[in-house]
Amino acid sequence: MIKRTSLTYINKILSENPSWKILDIGCGYNANKNATTVCDIQDLSSFYKVKKFIKLNDKNLPFEDGEFDFVIASHVLEHVEDTYFFIKELERVSSKGYIEVPTILEDNLVFENKNDHLWHLKFDDIKNQLIISNRLQYFEPILSVSTVKNMNKYFRESMVLELMWEKTIDHRFEINELSGSDKISILKLLKKYISKRLRMFFSK
Repeated sequence: MIKRTSLTYINKILSENPSWKILDIGCGYNANKNATTVCDIQDLSSFYKVKKFIKLNDKNLPFEDGEFDFVIASHVLEHVEDTYFFIKELERVSSKGYIEVPTILEDNLVFENKNDHLWHLKFDDIKNQLIISNRLQYFEPILSVSTVKNMNKYFRESMVLELMWEKTIDHRFEINELSGSDKISILKLLKKYISKRLRMFFSK
């Protein structure tokens, strides 16, 4: 089962269960504060001196079945070539976890994403499924990663998709085909959302 959630709610659950073994996969320099074990393809062992750090050398996670009570994969799935295998590995090492990925809007806005991301990810609220599709660039990016991080304070729900899963990560694959109507709809969404948020921000 997989459903929408928020990072605030996830951190609340994790902080209320201090005995849990929590894994943060692809942590970079921003591991979740509640994680007991963190891992990345980079060697960040000198950075993480308090938490247990494991360097990943291949797509097989170096952990036992069910070793963790909770697993976090924040901004990882969009980079993974074999998403099917990665999802099965998440399910293997834990029975529940948190997935965070950029929305299609954020993915298209950011310069770095154009070459670094492989997939578009969205959520089917009717079937409760994560949808994975080939990445398409609907318009030329206009923002840096650092700018978007600052924007997330105000626009988070349109910039990131936050999901919690238990037992299984229900998902399906779709093929995206770029059309003029798709590009127009994304641009309209961007214009509408930014206008709305700016009005809300300046009315405070």
